[in-house]
Amino acid sequence: MANFEKLYKDVIKKSLVEKFGYKNPHEIPKLTKIVLNMGVGEAVTDKKKLNNAMEELALIAGQKPVMTSARKSIATFKLREGMPIGCKVTLRSQKMYEFLERLVNMALPRIRDFHGITGKNFDGKGNFAFGIKEQVVFPEINYEKVEDIRGLDVVICTTAKTDEEAKYLLTSFNLPIKK
Repeated sequence: MANFEKLYKDVIKKSLVEKFGYKNPHEIPKLTKIVLNMGVGEAVTDKKKLNNAMEELALIAGQKPVMTSARKSIATFKLREGMPIGCKVTLRSQKMYEFLERLVNMALPRIRDFHGITGKNFDGKGNFAFGIKEQVVFPEINYEKVEDIRGLDVVICTTAKTDEEAKYLLTSFNLPIKK
């Protein structure tokens, strides 16, 4: 069991019940999944860049990413429908907690003043999305082998009904969210 999973079960659940007064244990918000997405626009001209991005995302996430393709053609970008242009990974259960622990304890502190995080926001349904400008903040990435600096999107999905509940849940994991 991951440390953050144990923290959730032993400490955070109790504090959520105290703060919001849940009667049913199934009402208590929890993390459902974390989705990592990396768009590689240069993949239109160079397929090797997409392969590099997929290898890096596999190192970061700890599981093999899925290739994403264009939904429609855009002539200005020389993009055709169905062309591979990115990759994504969905993490659940134990891998999700392990990734969140590495994100909070190792990767985010390496970002100076959190200026490397873009678009921190909730969607109104308890999900939190933000972007990381550089993949090299993760300790799994060897800086010497990186050809291009790429960003990635991180979406943390919860069962919280309101953004206030989700914010309390995520700040309990020490995720740096402005209150």
